[in-house]
Amino acid sequence: MALKLIQRCPLLGQIGIQRYPPVGPVCTTRLLSSQGLPLCVACLCTSAIRRQSSKKLQSDCGIRRLTTIVKEPSFVASSSVGLHRDSGPRFRLTQLHRPTAAEEQAFQQRLGSCSSSRQVFTLLRTMEIISDTMAAAALHRVADLEQEGNSLKDPTVLEKDTIIALCFQLEQDSGRLTDAGLISALLACTRLFVDPWSTLMVRLVSESQERLGRGQMSVGQLCILGQAMLAVEGPGCVMLEQVMEQIQKQEPAKWSRADLTAAYRFLQGGVGEYRKFRNLLNAMHTHAMTVTSCMDPPAVSGLLSALVTLNQTQAIPLVIKLCKQAVQHVPHFTDEELTIVLGALMHFGHSDHYFVEAMARYVPTMAFTSHPETVTKVAQFFGQRNILSTNVFDAVAASFVYRADTYSTSQVARQIMALGKLGYLPPNAGEVFKKVETILRTRFSHFQPRTLLNLLHSCTLVERFPVNFVSKVFSSYFLQQLQEQGTGMDRIVLAQLTQLYMTLKLECPFYEGPRLLPKYRVKSFLMSGRSLETPVDAHLYNSVKNGLVDLLGARTYFGSQVLTPYCYTLDVEIKLDEEGYVLPARHIDEVYKRIAICIDGQKRFTTNTRQLLGKEAIKQRHLRLLGYEVVQIPYYEFQNLKNKTRVVEYLHQRIFPHTYRLSW
Repeated sequence: MALKLIQRCPLLGQIGIQRYPPVGPVCTTRLLSSQGLPLCVACLCTSAIRRQSSKKLQSDCGIRRLTTIVKEPSFVASSSVGLHRDSGPRFRLTQLHRPTAAEEQAFQQRLGSCSSSRQVFTLLRTMEIISDTMAAAALHRVADLEQEGNSLKDPTVLEKDTIIALCFQLEQDSGRLTDAGLISALLACTRLFVDPWSTLMVRLVSESQERLGRGQMSVGQLCILGQAMLAVEGPGCVMLEQVMEQIQKQEPAKWSRADLTAAYRFLQGGVGEYRKFRNLLNAMHTHAMTVTSCMDPPAVSGLLSALVTLNQTQAIPLVIKLCKQAVQHVPHFTDEELTIVLGALMHFGHSDHYFVEAMARYVPTMAFTSHPETVTKVAQFFGQRNILSTNVFDAVAASFVYRADTYSTSQVARQIMALGKLGYLPPNAGEVFKKVETILRTRFSHFQPRTLLNLLHSCTLVERFPVNFVSKVFSSYFLQQLQEQGTGMDRIVLAQLTQLYMTLKLECPFYEGPRLLPKYRVKSFLMSGRSLETPVDAHLYNSVKNGLVDLLGARTYFGSQVLTPYCYTLDVEIKLDEEGYVLPARHIDEVYKRIAICIDGQKRFTTNTRQLLGKEAIKQRHLRLLGYEVVQIPYYEFQNLKNKTRVVEYLHQRIFPHTYRLSW
């Protein structure tokens, strides 16, 4: 009678779950009913999770099946659901002695500090009374700690007495749970991969359906329910359509920050074709612009992650505001959050001066302790944005020497690729590339073909030549692997192979390994999209061209956009005979000397320094080795010339420093 009295009391407690990781798919295979029901609560709880053929859990495609078959217990002590042994859980869900707000907050804090499921169970055993939202929060914390992809690290966690008792009480009192507790518990069960056809799940879903029909759920609750149903039945779920209908009737401008974040997370989960909700998303973006200044680190990273998943390229103003808000959170982001933020900024091609400065201060403090993927993402971000921060890359290089053995092959390659792209050698470059050579020697077969090619090509950009390993790239076996991976031999892969081979022939004269067959070579490194050369800046080129006409007397005395036999394209080429006279550009015979003029605009340098990018440095290096006299016209010198006279004098001094200029 005592149990029935408690079960008739509605549950209280409004502590919601603030953050959820992505929810994996749940198996929809129904668990066959077990035969024979226990007669007491202890036996009922401990037999609630079964195999089809035994009394233990069964794993099917990585999905844990939980079924709680209910029968009226014949013995209940102290109006609680517990186990016979004193060590068993003694907590109960009740309204008679509702936990205070302070008690719930303290529970949430203690729950967040738990680093293992066992600690969560220990915490629950110390509680005599918990609310439904506290119970759901405990299940979510277990999921946080145990979820790994689409399965649990330790599936037997669902066999623990504490979990069984908790789920038993949620099942029994499903009709008396609060809206917040009900949907949070449902989502937690999907994250624990509980069988959708178990009695617990059926009751929670059925009750949620009834509550949804009343139309009284908040936006945040609708989003959590939507996440749960998306995990249970996928995007074609009828309840999911009802959830979206109710959300679209709301006005985003009136939503709280928590509701807004929940809505982004829900839409990010894959509710269907995003274009159907374009108006809703635009209204959400508009409202988000007004509240970004109040967002904490999880909200900033979560919102950026959603914008990437939803590919909201029209929301760049929101991305810019989120980046500004991220500046103050840089030291407070978790590794996962910072990785998401950097990935989003790379996706949208945005960087902020103050954000870069904050990262430059923060990276030296975290390079040795943060997750390898976070450190790698830092290097990638600065590399993609062409930002050379010595503070950042020196710290990354120092940590690389000590931690690279624990890095994945992809992480090793991406960090070296960033150095290669910026053409930067850190102070400990010798140690860095010695470590790279060690990794190549011990884990060569672990590298994916394209990853290996990117790594070796990046090494050559900064004049590091792992000859013993490069030779293997030209083997027929490796080239076949390269052809079979991904998109096969696209133009950028062929260009990298060609430049790699050219580097060996020009800079490693002792190389006697395999040759790259002509069918794998390209004729030009300059191509649309990703290219091994940066196209000349049109405005700067026109200014230099006009100056050259004034200097040489006619347009016919220099060539433009000249493709050499060595794949490189010259911005301007000037030919001289043996006596030093300028020959017409079309002249082929009696050419004694060729001058390659590199008109280097801003895009050929790192954004914050006057250092050439790696691909431009190797081009000029190779041209010199091929016999060209390379003359560099950098934008930061040319843009200071105010009139035609100064332009001509400058060009004469750069191109013909030892000759007297004639006046035309």
